[in-house]
Amino acid sequence: MKIGSRVFESRLIVGTGKYRDYPTMQAALDASGAEVVTVAVRRERLINEKGESLLDFIDLRRYTILPNTAGCFSAEDAVRVSRLGRDILEQLENPGASWVKLEVLGDKKTLLPDPAGTLEACRELVKDGFEVLCYTSDDPIAAARLKEAGATSVMPAGSPIGSGQGVLNPNNIALCLELLKEGDASYPVIVDAGVGCASDVSIAMELGADGVLLNTGIAHAKDAVLMASAMRHACVAGRQSYLAGRIGKKKYATASSPWEGVISYIPGE
Repeated sequence: MKIGSRVFESRLIVGTGKYRDYPTMQAALDASGAEVVTVAVRRERLINEKGESLLDFIDLRRYTILPNTAGCFSAEDAVRVSRLGRDILEQLENPGASWVKLEVLGDKKTLLPDPAGTLEACRELVKDGFEVLCYTSDDPIAAARLKEAGATSVMPAGSPIGSGQGVLNPNNIALCLELLKEGDASYPVIVDAGVGCASDVSIAMELGADGVLLNTGIAHAKDAVLMASAMRHACVAGRQSYLAGRIGKKKYATASSPWEGVISYIPGE
């Protein structure tokens, strides 16, 4: 998967929040095969009751950190948090320092993106030299506007964050892909949010997405490490299925074997 100037073997990006403890998160990241992990900048250096820091459990030589602006409800806050994330990662010499996963949310109940605020923040961050990966709704026109604003990648939501509802509107995701890749087939489109299980990842990849970003589907699974492994394989399977090309859907059955030579009575003939 190519995002901006960087190329990755894995097409899965995973989050680092909501795990019951850091060792479980660490094992799940490993099982997922992801090379990019996203971290909420406001949680960086958060120390738990055991005195543990999140970053102590992430191998900064192995993973590219994608700082995100989760919890921001205005363009101004998102830009401020993005710059804070850049400062932190530059000190850590992590290649994700110039990246940001931009989230400007509309409200706490739905966690759906504010399209006007997202567009405003995207333009400001692009001017500031960031490579912006934009979380947005599955609205194809909103997605196209973000690309026009200079987003390095547009990331339409499969369904609301943390809902586990999967890809609610495959047709809209397909339209996003069509518009964003028109004349620019290599433009990276990553489905973000709503993934509940491995088949949700496969569906997104079979639609032609370049990658999938998820967190809760792994972190809140009964066995987070096993689910991370399942997500990894589903991502590969979905990509291979997309490249192989599915058969067309038909209204009626088509026999796998020829009808010549059958010894049974065929109704209607």
